Amino acid sequence: MTSVYLDAASTAPLHPVAKQALDVAMADGWADPTKLHGQGRRAQQLLDAARGGVAEVLDVGDDEVRFTHSGTAAVHSGLIGALEGNRRQGNVLIHSEVEHSSVLHAAAWHEQRGGRAFGFPVDRSGRVRLDRLRDVVAEVAPTVVAAQSANHEVGTVQPVAEIADICDPAVLVVDAAQSLGHMPIPSGWSVLTGSARKWGGPAGVGLLVVDKNTRWRNPWPHDPGQPLATGAVNLPAIVAAAASLRAMIAERDANDRRLRRLTDLIRRRAAEIGWVEVVGDPHERLPHIVTFSYPFEDGEPMLLALDKAGFEVSAGSSCTAATIRPSHVLEAMGVLSHGNIRVSLHRGVTDDDVERFTRALPAVMKQLRDEGGVVE
Repeated sequence: MTSVYLDAASTAPLHPVAKQALDVAMADGWADPTKLHGQGRRAQQLLDAARGGVAEVLDVGDDEVRFTHSGTAAVHSGLIGALEGNRRQGNVLIHSEVEHSSVLHAAAWHEQRGGRAFGFPVDRSGRVRLDRLRDVVAEVAPTVVAAQSANHEVGTVQPVAEIADICDPAVLVVDAAQSLGHMPIPSGWSVLTGSARKWGGPAGVGLLVVDKNTRWRNPWPHDPGQPLATGAVNLPAIVAAAASLRAMIAERDANDRRLRRLTDLIRRRAAEIGWVEVVGDPHERLPHIVTFSYPFEDGEPMLLALDKAGFEVSAGSSCTAATIRPSHVLEAMGVLSHGNIRVSLHRGVTDDDVERFTRALPAVMKQLRDEGGVVE
């Protein structure tokens, strides 16, 4: 039986449009776009078209769009560049306690260099506690604020516009890696980041959008006038990323309705299994992510058992899945931080795939309970 891939929140399969664009760009966009000869000019035209396409669908200026080598590189450049550009205003970074590890690493890096960084809490659904955020803002007067548009582990959508109002005039850096292509961009951001492999583009392309009214400075060693110190760009991958983002946004409403129906089914049937807790906001959530926890088993055995049954999911912290470490996201939410499984759907998942998964899940869980001698 062919395995069913249910880990799109980590990396989504290439969108068909991305495959087509990648093939064309590999043949026509292999040259260095900084060169002035014919092939270089053609490559620059493709890069400009990709930037313009992204700017159009995000309703921003072409000059506000930059490409990086990954979503993590975009987050680091966005956060550290905002801190560098606003040093005269202060050196305080605050972030929600459920941010992606790239934000936490940037915060630690900032502290090591004399800056200050503070977290602000979320509720049991993973949603930012606005009352506590107000307290933190009043106490430390942040220079830069990091708040994701939606959580990468449980799918909870964050109140970005309200966060922006509370934190004004601080620079708000929004990690939109999980939401781009799945939901409209929230208002209030100053810097926006994304990752192409999350929306069906190629790996190795990150997106950094800096509002023209935001103070931001390239924090890395670079030549004068260079927008980012990225070295040579992977132009074919950038072209494919831009094409797939446009396609995903065009399909967004139809995909949203179908994926919500399927994740509703997974949530309902998972909740029917004894001792299983489905986590994250049941309503204000992304359409494609479901996470649940089971107190009597670690995530790794569940992942391997589901993989053996033909279903490829994620377990443990999605930021450190190679080590199956407990999730800092779930710990911050106050729910079970081990024994968790994240199921994330992509546009190619069928009704039959999800039906098979929800029928197989109780049997897999029962097998693990029996092997572990658990008596409920």
